[in-house]
Amino acid sequence: MNNENNDNLSLIEIRNKLRKFASDREWDQFHTPRNLLLALVGEVGELSEIFQWKGEVKDTSEFSDKEKEHLGEELSDVLLYLIRLSDKCNINLSNAVLDKIKKNGDKYPVELSKSSAKKYNDL
Repeated sequence: MNNENNDNLSLIEIRNKLRKFASDREWDQFHTPRNLLLALVGEVGELSEIFQWKGEVKDTSEFSDKEKEHLGEELSDVLLYLIRLSDKCNINLSNAVLDKIKKNGDKYPVELSKSSAKKYNDL
């Protein structure tokens, strides 16, 4: 499904596709916040395994096509469970993301945090 038309797929469109996917299969009964969170954690674990024994990875230019495909699949799984979890918890993820970026900007002003890995309370 590598289609240029999907480059701008919104979180709302993904959420709606996930709702339909779950509804068509009558899986909504299983998609409790707890179950979705545990599934999300499992997928983060699978994503972590990709990098586990590679040492420090600065970028994925050395990954094979197969490794990049696998990475894309695991990143997608994480995103899909996160969007589904936010939906089941009635959280507007788009708004939450924008609010969090603003809060992070307040915590980490450019003039204090540029090129620094310090935590906000150490700036």
